[in-house]
Amino acid sequence: MKLTFLKISASLMTLVILLSTMSFTVSMHYCEGELIDTAIFQKAHSCGMDMGDESTMKKNGCCDDKEIHIEGQDELTLPIADLNTDQEYLVISFVQSYIHLFQAVEYRNNTFSDYPPPTFIVRQIFKLDETYLI
Repeated sequence: MKLTFLKISASLMTLVILLSTMSFTVSMHYCEGELIDTAIFQKAHSCGMDMGDESTMKKNGCCDDKEIHIEGQDELTLPIADLNTDQEYLVISFVQSYIHLFQAVEYRNNTFSDYPPPTFIVRQIFKLDETYLI
């Protein structure tokens, strides 16, 4: 169980790092203000209404292309020099308070193992406590 949990968590962390460092472009094609096509990593398909050259399109064209470029993260580590004193105090207090949670608990000797269990009663107690109404 522990091994599968470690494998799943390692795969998820790898996926998070891959997605955070990847950059991509979302291309959208609008015709008369309505979204017609959306594409990732490529140019969106046209609706077929954009006839003529580009100079006439800009004057009175009904189609519009928009691209959103999302940059990936270049640096994945936070430099220690960027921490101010309040953040350093927070890190120190967090480590100091939670470091004792993961230490092994000392073994305690059971004192009740020296005493015998109570004697077993052979009588049927439930029959002695019954009341019968006549």
